[in-house]
Amino acid sequence: MLTGKGFESAFRYIELFWKGTATTVALSALTVFFGFVLALFLSVLRLSKNKPLKWLAIGYVELFRATPMVVQVFFIYYVVFAGVKVLPGFKFLGFIAFDRFFPAVVALALNSAAYLSEIIRSGIQSIDIGQTEAARSMGLSSRQTMQYVVLPQAIKNILPAIGNEFVTIIKESAICYTIGVQDIMSAVNSVKGATFRIGEPLIIATVLYFCLTYPTSKLIAHFERKMSHGDQSK
Repeated sequence: MLTGKGFESAFRYIELFWKGTATTVALSALTVFFGFVLALFLSVLRLSKNKPLKWLAIGYVELFRATPMVVQVFFIYYVVFAGVKVLPGFKFLGFIAFDRFFPAVVALALNSAAYLSEIIRSGIQSIDIGQTEAARSMGLSSRQTMQYVVLPQAIKNILPAIGNEFVTIIKESAICYTIGVQDIMSAVNSVKGATFRIGEPLIIATVLYFCLTYPTSKLIAHFERKMSHGDQSK
């Protein structure tokens, strides 16, 4: 049962929630950035005429989309980074343990790349083939055509979907508290251990996640409407 005293006890640890929020935002932003870079590479491989590279990209995407994120996070942290002794133990931003934060970014970025690559691929394929043919007829190479003609238009079309992926990662990053990342859910766990109450810290966490995701979703929708209006006014 939720009580006023329970919230009073939870709010004594509000600094943990603020630090957890900062960690969640940093984790999500870095995940989408690195995930996008990898996804761009994967989407190009998916569209490649080189069959081994194409099937390698397909296998990667299907593997990460078909397995639970918690399994991927555990595998990256407990298996891939288990024998890595070179990760510095400093505090990122002054309070985030880098040796736990970095594997979490890697795991989430690898997962996000699988989904973003499909978004990018669909964006590339949505561009009229006539533009590619026109660019090639003007003497541009395949790489130049992709870089200067196709990708700029494709990315414009898929920006809302990329923004939605950022919102998704904010929510899914909660799984990283299981490997010791000091995010919002880690703050909930710490408050639970200190106060022996779970309902109140969970309510606080819910509000914080809502305050992160709802405005972001509305901002994405705003830009999507502006982009659609710009296209219609041409």
